[in-house]
Amino acid sequence: MKDMQAQLEKLQRNAAECALIRDLATDAKKRELFARLAEHLAELASAVEQTIGEGAGSEISPDLPPRP
Repeated sequence: MKDMQAQLEKLQRNAAECALIRDLATDAKKRELFARLAEHLAELASAVEQTIGEGAGSEISPDLPPRP
C-alpha cells in the first residue's frame, strides 16, 4: 500500500509541475502539450487514489474531499 501512496504522490507532483510549466510557457503548442500532460497525470492520480480508497477504506489524504 505504501508503494501505491508513493506513486500517487509522485503523479500529483508531476501533474502540478506540468501545470506550472503550462502556465509559464510562452509558446502555444507547449502550453497545450503541458496542459494535456497535467490533465492526464491528474486523471491517473485520481484513478490510483480511487484504487487506494477501495482497498483501504478511507486512508486517503485528509485534505482531499470525500468522493461521492
